[in-house]
Amino acid sequence: MANKLSDDKKTTAVAMLCEGNSIRAIERMTGIHRDTVMRLGVRMGEGCQAMMDAKLRNLNARVIEVDEVWGYVGMKQKTAHRNKATGAVGDVWTWVALDAESKLVPSFAVGERSMYMATNFMDDLASRLSHRVQISSDALSLYTAAVERAFGAEVDYGSIVKTFSHTDLAEQRRYSPPEVMHVKRTPVQGNPVRDLISTSYVEKQNHTLRMHCRRLSRLTNAFSKKFENFKAAVALHYAYYNFVKINSAVRCTPAMAAGVTSNLWTVRDLVETVEA
Repeated sequence: MANKLSDDKKTTAVAMLCEGNSIRAIERMTGIHRDTVMRLGVRMGEGCQAMMDAKLRNLNARVIEVDEVWGYVGMKQKTAHRNKATGAVGDVWTWVALDAESKLVPSFAVGERSMYMATNFMDDLASRLSHRVQISSDALSLYTAAVERAFGAEVDYGSIVKTFSHTDLAEQRRYSPPEVMHVKRTPVQGNPVRDLISTSYVEKQNHTLRMHCRRLSRLTNAFSKKFENFKAAVALHYAYYNFVKINSAVRCTPAMAAGVTSNLWTVRDLVETVEA
């Protein structure tokens, strides 16, 4: 059982999960049974969610970027429709907010891409901030009403739309990004600084999420079979990213840059804090 593992074993397994190793790979390298690794990961993820909910409050952020990351549970949505699958399977979206200055992720939410999720996500983000901020998003229409409902008039909000080139796909390498031809920044609410309307930092964080969370890696056979496991894996990643992983842009962890903690955490510190 996961609660019978030594602290060293727990720390090793959690560190390997946070660095993107698969559960079966961890089993082969550590000798810990995959079911035990899974239970440990879920328990850690749920604990990390509660820990961040308590610590990431009254944040002094000025510029926030938001975005969504696609993933799936069990099977992709089109397969679920074709198989007439029931239960919590199909596409799932991770809503992410990033402080452009400290690189902290103050809020995230996992669920469907809907008005309900957009509203809950923005309400949670607003509850964690200490003063007026500027928010940037892509052109997803759900954000407009969600931002207004959560922040009222106390926000500066703008959206960015990127126009990409349309070249012959047969001449491109598979999954190579097209060239950005034009960028349009549009103030939506308040008085956002036009030059700060951007989603570049949060899009880079999305790449970090995919590289460190095995279930979200592209072109892989790793995926969550249960929605609860997916949520726990995402929460574990963001706790590791915020408190343990040094960000080269700020030369410390995002939590230190944001003033949430004054100490550099190790994976053992994270395990002990969550398990306490």
